[in-house]
Amino acid sequence: MAPGNLTWVTEFMVTGVSDRPELQIPLFFVFLLIYGLTLAGNLGLITLTSVDSQLQTPMYFFLRHLAIINLGDSTVIAPKMLANFLVSKKTISYYECAAQLGGFLVFIVAETFMLAAMAYDRYMAICNPLLYMVVVSPQICLLLVSLTYLYSLTTALTVTSCVFSVSYCSSNVINHFYCDPVPLLALSCTDTYMPETVVFTSAGINLLFSLAIVLISYFNIVLAILRIRSSEGRRKAFSTCASHMMAVTVFYGTLLFMYLQPKTNHSLDTDKMASVFYTLVIPMLNPLIYSLRNKDVKDALKRFSNKPCQSFKFM
Repeated sequence: MAPGNLTWVTEFMVTGVSDRPELQIPLFFVFLLIYGLTLAGNLGLITLTSVDSQLQTPMYFFLRHLAIINLGDSTVIAPKMLANFLVSKKTISYYECAAQLGGFLVFIVAETFMLAAMAYDRYMAICNPLLYMVVVSPQICLLLVSLTYLYSLTTALTVTSCVFSVSYCSSNVINHFYCDPVPLLALSCTDTYMPETVVFTSAGINLLFSLAIVLISYFNIVLAILRIRSSEGRRKAFSTCASHMMAVTVFYGTLLFMYLQPKTNHSLDTDKMASVFYTLVIPMLNPLIYSLRNKDVKDALKRFSNKPCQSFKFM
């Protein structure tokens, strides 16, 4: 294909969640509410787990970083998405698109491995309580979180570089509400075999490896709980990981639905709905799951409501 016959893309247009004009304003308010709840819930969780003296444990250290990741994931997507509801021409520049894709990948990869680290934490707490404070020490927690962020950043840079290493020309309409690798590569006018291989291999390895950690951890947790003789002991043990199990089920269930469906049934519209769920809805739900199902967090909220100055101090 001769270079002179091509029009190189300098900006992209996104189709959004819906292309129906009458739905743009109602959808704007719906997603504005979702994003507002996400900000309030995750900032509240970050604050509680940072300053409450009784929430300074490994579990809440990981939970704080999960809230940071949820906040970042939603913020990479939501502001631009909300702005596009209010304009007729939904555009995003080439470099803004690359930055959005990179940011999205950083936080989505970090979330998969943060949930895996939290599952390992619950495994140690229930299955090896005598070794818990040695194996899951503050230094180990900091190392796990640092490695999670470093790996997710490396993955994001690698995948984003591959996606934007191909040429985009003529068509610039992304059938999505943000810059996602699959609909982006569909617009390329050059061979996409290598970047597609990198995208799907990276997604598959990250998803299956982190999911394996979660499943192995919870398999051993369930066995340990079943060995507890008293029903009260089993209930207490289960309650310590119930919130995390719910969050894991929702998150991995959505991702598995997206990536493991047969290629013949693969639809970008289906991807769009699933993406709304794991980029916007799940970050809103996680603070609710961990607050409503967690006695320690509810107690911390009560302490703050009753005696904020006495109950809280920065650690």
